[in-house]
Order: sequence, then structure tokens, then C-alpha cells
Amino acid sequence: MKRPPHKRRPTQADVARRADVSQALVSYVLNGKAELSVPEDTRQRILDAISELGYEPNFSARSLRTRKTFTIAVVLPDITNPFYPAFARGVQDVAQQRGYDLILYNTDGLPERERQCMRLLRRGQVDGVIMTLFHPNTEDLRSLQERGIELAMLSSLSRPELGIDSIGIDEPAAVCEAVAYLIGRGHRRIGILAGLPGTPPYLMRLDGYQRALIAAALPRDKQIIQNGDFSEQGGYVATHKLLTLDSRPTAIFAANDLMAIGALRALRAQGLRVPHDMALIGFDDIPAARLISPPLTTVTQFEGQLGRRLAELLLDRLESKLSEAARHEMLPHQLILRESA
Repeated sequence: MKRPPHKRRPTQADVARRADVSQALVSYVLNGKAELSVPEDTRQRILDAISELGYEPNFSARSLRTRKTFTIAVVLPDITNPFYPAFARGVQDVAQQRGYDLILYNTDGLPERERQCMRLLRRGQVDGVIMTLFHPNTEDLRSLQERGIELAMLSSLSRPELGIDSIGIDEPAAVCEAVAYLIGRGHRRIGILAGLPGTPPYLMRLDGYQRALIAAALPRDKQIIQNGDFSEQGGYVATHKLLTLDSRPTAIFAANDLMAIGALRALRAQGLRVPHDMALIGFDDIPAARLISPPLTTVTQFEGQLGRRLAELLLDRLESKLSEAARHEMLPHQLILRESA
């Protein structure tokens, strides 16, 4: 059988002719150059030409020319927690617009898994890393930087000593606001499902809880501080412990929505109604928070916005090699009032 004639692959020059623009402008749009503002109608004309011609950029050639992989990694502690896929989607939206691919790593929040991930990243298959680490190791982070890999971190804490850009919300303030709301509703004995001891979310959220109690001159009782692993089952077990106390709380703050959902399951198993017998507030505003019964009062971090902005910080450094000091930005949060508290 006669082979079909070879069809020439369309080039950037073909796209430029079809869109009636310069080839340089096509390159700018494909590479998402932040310093050049392209009118939206022109950008759309270029994108339409790319689609019509079936043009695909030759990333291998570009990598050889620039010595870049045009790939970034996102390191997450729990890909099954709906907060993190929504965050990663925000990262991907920006990365894709600017010509970068994405690799996801899940660590389960375990120290050994985090270190294993750092070893994989040191092989140089990525240009930059966006990370959420429960056990950040300074030596590992510096070893990545020494290999020319740019880093950015989802964190409420600034890391200027490491030269790492970071972004987050004021977690203690957000938790303080949520617990203060419960206090304002008349609750004086408020339990907390605080998460995994020693991790940044645990420390930040316990701090906010204690601030609210201090501000209201309420006593702190270690018995109503229960730990868990940020999972639904962790919330279920921790809530069961609260319910065995002689003087159990009248309200519960959970360090994330998965734990809050576990708490709701434990309360129902004991025949308790929310919020009539026990008020409940979560943290993160995952999609399920709106769907459970009763709908969960919770704190939103606007996770997609966090992902998009952190990706912008990282890619700005990758594309312009900024020499300025590490940047730390605090984005807004919001207490979402529903029916559980």
C-alpha cells in the first residue's frame, strides 16, 4: 500500500501569517510573557489560528535552546482532601496560560514521603516547585535551590531566611473569628479537633482557638483539645473522645472540613442534632460543606485564588530571575455562615 504523503507540521510562522501578526508576537502569547500586554482580540486571533492549523509547540526544541524543562511540580500533603485539587487547579490555570506543564506529588503529610519527594525533584526534571509541606527541612530546600530550582510555598508563615516566596491567609485570625462566632452565640465550652500535632496547620489553628478563648476570658481545658490526622475518620474518633467527657462541649471547631464531616457522623451516631445539641464549624469550605445536612458553617481560604497567585509568584521568578528578597503575601479569608452553628 502506498504511504500517504508526509504532511508538513505547521510552524509559528504559519500561525503568524494566518493571524496577520508577527512571529515574535505569536511566541510571546505562547510563552505567556508577563511584560508584554497583548490586546485581547489579537490574542484570540492568534489562539484561533493555532486551533485552525493544529499547531503544537515543539517543547523539546525549546527546552534544548533554553535549558529549561517548562515543567513545575506541585507537592501536596493529601490529594484526596478536596481543598488541594482545587488549589492545584488554580496553579494549573496559570501554568498552562504561560506554557508550563504540571507534575503532582502526594506526600500524605509524612516526613519520609516529603524527603523522598525532595530527592526526586533534585534530579532536575522541573524548573520550579510549589509546595505544601508539613515537615519542611531546610537542608532539602536549600539543596533544590542550589540546583537552580525555584521554590514557592503555601504557608501562613514567611520564610525570608530561605529566600522562598510564600502565600497564605492569616490562619490564627481566621480561626479566632470562627471561635469568636461560637462564643457570640452563647457557647462557653468549645472543643477543638486540632489536627496532626506539630504540623503547621495544627499550630496555626490551635493558636487562633486559644486567642479567641483568651479574648473572651474563657478557661482553656486540655481535655477538649483533641488531635487527629485531618481526615474524616480522624474527626470521627476525636469527636467520640469529646463525647465521653463528663462535661462535654456544646460546640466544636474542626481544623478542616473533613474532620468536621467526621464529627457530624460521630454526633449522629450518638443521636445528637446539629446545631441544636452541638454547634459545629469547619475550615476550608470544600464542596461537600454545602451538600451535607445541615450545611456546614466554615472558613474559606479561596483555594483557587491561592493557587493562581502562588503560581504567578513562581513563574515571575522563573521568567525574569528576580533578585529581590523573598515575598510573602496574605490573601483574604471569609467565615461562611450556614446552618451547623
